Amino acid sequence: MTTEAKPKRSRKIIFPIIMIVVVVVGGIFGFNKWNYAQHHASTDDAQLTGNINPISPRVSGFVKELRVDDYQKVKKGDTMVILDDRDLKIKVEQAQAALDDAKAGLGVSEANVGATQSGFATATDAIKSAQVRLDQAQIDFDRTNALYNDKAITRREYDNAKTALDAAKTDLETQKTRYTTVQKQYDASSSTTKVSMSTIAQRQADLDYAKLQLSYAYILAPVSGTVSQKNVQPGQLVQIGQPLFSVVDSSIWVVANFKETQVEDIRIGQTVEVDIDAFSDKPLHGKVVDFSAATGAKFALLPPDNATGNFVKIVQRVPVKIIIDGGDKDVIKALRPGMSVSVAVDTK
Repeated sequence: MTTEAKPKRSRKIIFPIIMIVVVVVGGIFGFNKWNYAQHHASTDDAQLTGNINPISPRVSGFVKELRVDDYQKVKKGDTMVILDDRDLKIKVEQAQAALDDAKAGLGVSEANVGATQSGFATATDAIKSAQVRLDQAQIDFDRTNALYNDKAITRREYDNAKTALDAAKTDLETQKTRYTTVQKQYDASSSTTKVSMSTIAQRQADLDYAKLQLSYAYILAPVSGTVSQKNVQPGQLVQIGQPLFSVVDSSIWVVANFKETQVEDIRIGQTVEVDIDAFSDKPLHGKVVDFSAATGAKFALLPPDNATGNFVKIVQRVPVKIIIDGGDKDVIKALRPGMSVSVAVDTK
């Protein structure tokens, strides 16, 4: 056998061996993939999500002071923006003056009520005195009338007794009229007092509102987090509801959009392997916590309507919320909303 025939025979033996190895390795790899797919639901249609809190003014005004910048860390309650509050302070002073005036009016009304109450006692005593005088005048007249009928006294004495009786009756009616007048004054004073108290309540509400508006000149951080998308400068005139910037807090989770054919095997509490595209070599761990109440298409600007006549069946996707509960702490700190993610749910 020549030396040239040996390499040819070796090549004929090596090639089948290589093919067998490739087939075996491919079979093992394919089986592992198949076996993994039987017990996992995976998707790369996922991304990180977090709370992005928009910051907007609740009053209009010029920016007097800006205390934050893009990507700056803030704590809940920190003052981020101060608006020019001079006009708001004037409104507070005006409301305070109106309240003081209303309280002064209440004092006058209460003094009038007190005066009319004391007048009640005087008027009541006057009526009692007039009634006593009338009773006495009636007794004197009856006695005088009897004597006059017996011709024991003169006509003049009779007329004097009659005049005294009429005067007593007139005096009693006068005192009753005065009592009625006092009663009306008391009712009027009481009504004025009630109006004054209502006015005070209204002025107090106006003052509270003015102070509340003044407090809005100081824009505070609603949560602890990082300032993003700053869109305001000192001296700028801002309007109510105008976006100034956002504060992104530290809470973060994954929203994975699984095909509707995959969610059958997914349950709340199942463990999840989370691969962040930015940190592909450092997978994190999580668990399923909830499912969306509708498919993602239903929240689209123009949701599909299959009743229009032209129907093409499309596999829908259901958003699933996944929280991250384990993994490299440095990676977790570096996570940002919007990052792309791949997830695999262990459905065993």
